[in-house]
Amino acid sequence: MANFYTDVPEIKFEIENSPLMQRIVDLKERDYADKDNYDEAPQDFEDAMDNYDKVLEIVGDVTANIVAPNAEDVDAEGPHCENGRVRYASKTYENMDAMIKAGMNGMTMPRRYNGLNLPNTVYTAANEIVSSGDAGFENIWSLQDCIETLYEFGDEDQHARYIPRVCAGETMSMDLTEPDAGSDLQSVMLKATFDEENNCWRLNGSKRFITNGDSDIHLVLARSEAGTKDGRGLSMFIYDKRDGGVDVRRIENKLGIHGSPTCELVYKNAKAELCGSRKMGLIKYVMALMNGARLGIAAQSVGLSQAAYNEGLAYAKDRKQFGKAIIEFPAVYDMLAIMKAKLDAGRALLYQTARYVDIYKALDDIARERKLTPEERAEQKTYSRLADAFTPLAKGMNSEYANQNGYDCIQIHGGSGFMLEYACQRIYRDARITSIYEGTTQLQTVAAIRYVTNGFYGQVIADYDQLAVAPEYEAYKTRVQAMTEKYNACVAAVKEAGDEQLHDICARHLYEMAADIIMCYLLMQNATKAPELFAKSLNVYVNYAESEVLKHSNWINSVDVAQLDSYRQA
Repeated sequence: MANFYTDVPEIKFEIENSPLMQRIVDLKERDYADKDNYDEAPQDFEDAMDNYDKVLEIVGDVTANIVAPNAEDVDAEGPHCENGRVRYASKTYENMDAMIKAGMNGMTMPRRYNGLNLPNTVYTAANEIVSSGDAGFENIWSLQDCIETLYEFGDEDQHARYIPRVCAGETMSMDLTEPDAGSDLQSVMLKATFDEENNCWRLNGSKRFITNGDSDIHLVLARSEAGTKDGRGLSMFIYDKRDGGVDVRRIENKLGIHGSPTCELVYKNAKAELCGSRKMGLIKYVMALMNGARLGIAAQSVGLSQAAYNEGLAYAKDRKQFGKAIIEFPAVYDMLAIMKAKLDAGRALLYQTARYVDIYKALDDIARERKLTPEERAEQKTYSRLADAFTPLAKGMNSEYANQNGYDCIQIHGGSGFMLEYACQRIYRDARITSIYEGTTQLQTVAAIRYVTNGFYGQVIADYDQLAVAPEYEAYKTRVQAMTEKYNACVAAVKEAGDEQLHDICARHLYEMAADIIMCYLLMQNATKAPELFAKSLNVYVNYAESEVLKHSNWINSVDVAQLDSYRQA
């Protein structure tokens, strides 16, 4: 029987083979304090890791045998808007019911709220697995992680009222975007006014492009401070669908992720409650919400890359031309090798990011219970910065790789790939959004570029270079060191030029160079520990990254500041 976890040993490797996992589990389990109060709580590190393995096996089973077989029907039917409400595709309800019965909700929430108390790294693996079965369904199921923001910034009463509902399977959404406020969230104008008579807030206005917009519990960004026009006038609110006041005006007709309803919402005096402090909605809370969402899209992208690779490989083995399977032709196996290398490299970056997130978020949580020691505060600062630097790399690079792998999957199928009978066209369509929503790749570059220019990525690369690798990989290390020299020279040249336009136009090139080099080092570490899984991908990816770094280096070195205006087409 298929299982989308056990069938992909690279996922289990990423969960079990990092030296950071011991620290992550110890922090998440508070040194196993729950073991005396909850039967399901682990007794020690080994017990916790065994529990994670079992949870992911359940997710892999449900995905392989329910979610994935339903994907084509869900894609064809899609959700409907009926009397201002969303009606999911019929088999989406089957998927949701299976996940609820399996207990796969509230995954990262504490046990006192009926959650599973899993680290983000394990939840990331679950996201990847579900996405490989149906990225549209993953958009509905994975939005349970909006509860992380409510848990982090809401009060105890809100925790008690809302978190158990999500753990029981109720759905969530984050209502941020508006018709005139896409990436520019400072322009949000949904109005929040306080109702003195009923001691609640009222929301009026509209939201657009809201994923799973008819969810049970919404986190809403709204303008609470009259007369303001920037981010300082925005607050975060909780809207409960049980209270009414929000209707779905329409469901967007999208290219892909058809199972996930993307809604335009109308707020008419909707009752809501403040989450956290006024005026901190965009400045603090949405930034936390978006970072979590971006890690989720990175996981979704890796799942789609895995699905594209699976479909391409299976077809190439089965399809015969000129008397032999097309996988025997260099033009085809070269494509598959690069797809797999991008998949393995991107996955390594994803899980390294998730581990960094886990440590700083666990320490943040502990800081709400007691004062951190000086050593813990230093650790918190270190991993918070690493998480902030790595999240835009993981989201941007993996979403681009998902698009590239989806494209190559169709190419391997040839004319058949253009036909709707084959899953590759759905994977390709679903992948396209990943480099757009929750911040385009261009915005990920904006988020990351300061870590290029301030030398942070350079220091990370230097630290990775100090890690030992297997003797047979020393030659790869030498080649990556040469890539790093090109990267450092390009960073220096752009900084020394002191031209803002040059800085901005070179940013994407520098961003990709840093990511390529970091992924080479991560793959070297993986191949050192498990050559049977990663040696081939390491060879292919270093070849690929070397050519990419050279391309970017040549481009940056050839740019003439005096001719930058030639890039303007308007």
